[in-house]
Amino acid sequence: MKSQIAVACFAMLLVQNVVSGFLRQAADKKVAAFSLNDLKYFHRFTKNDQHEYTPDGQEDLNAWTDMVTIQFYRRAKDGEALAATANAVLENYKLNKALVVKTYSVPRAKDKPAEHLIIAIFGRPEFIEVAFSRFRMHEGVGGAVIYSHRIYGKNVGNEMSAWLEKNGPTTEGNLMKWDAVPKLLSSK
Repeated sequence: MKSQIAVACFAMLLVQNVVSGFLRQAADKKVAAFSLNDLKYFHRFTKNDQHEYTPDGQEDLNAWTDMVTIQFYRRAKDGEALAATANAVLENYKLNKALVVKTYSVPRAKDKPAEHLIIAIFGRPEFIEVAFSRFRMHEGVGGAVIYSHRIYGKNVGNEMSAWLEKNGPTTEGNLMKWDAVPKLLSSK
């Protein structure tokens, strides 16, 4: 009887180790939520209608280089409300001492509401950040997809200028044509 119990315990331990090994392997093979600018992004944080994603190796939300934030504005149900939301965000950026590099709107088309873009640079003592913010309607709700790039250090303005010169137009173009809002998070 004791040997049967010992064999059963050993078998359970063996099964547990095998199963946990498979689960660890599955967790290690993370599935990206989406790709943008040739980088795969993984979900890191959600609070209410704000969803943040960073690439592999940038899990620390206090020390990331590239981030995509998807923000839903559930009160914005039409193009006018979306434009008002984009203008409110622009004013908030200015209040936070952002250098607004570019704004423009894609006019409404017969089958597509207007879209809005804000590109702004935020200088902080410990880093400089550029945010490309695209506002558009998604499934009847206003939203923004914000791609941000940070460079850490003091006096890194020239480095950010070089990054923008090299990557700015491509980043803007990719963001404006990007249409991969994760379905799972897009509706409540």
